[in-house]
Amino acid sequence: MSDLDQKEQTHVRAALHFLRLQMGGYRPLCKALRADESSLRKVIIGDKEVSASIALRVARFLDVPFDDLLLGSYRPGTCPKCGHRPGYLPVYESDFKDEHTMTEDAPRSGALTLVK
Repeated sequence: MSDLDQKEQTHVRAALHFLRLQMGGYRPLCKALRADESSLRKVIIGDKEVSASIALRVARFLDVPFDDLLLGSYRPGTCPKCGHRPGYLPVYESDFKDEHTMTEDAPRSGALTLVK
């Protein structure tokens, strides 16, 4: 029986999947976590339970609070410090305030219209 419940194990596995892809495979990940490759593969695919030891190593490696990892507050691919997600650019209304394509004075109807 694992020290972690199913939800906690799922959150750790999600982080492990992300790390495996980011690091280029199992070997670099295992080296970084100081874990046995065959055991870690089994953990990631779900054939073996996630131990508290592996979860702690993942949290330390990611530099996120242990509780955030277990509770799912940490989102793989998101900076744990600032929340930035590479490849995701939020759009702000102020980014388009000088654009000529804005039609603030256009009548609002239920139909879509073509804007040139």
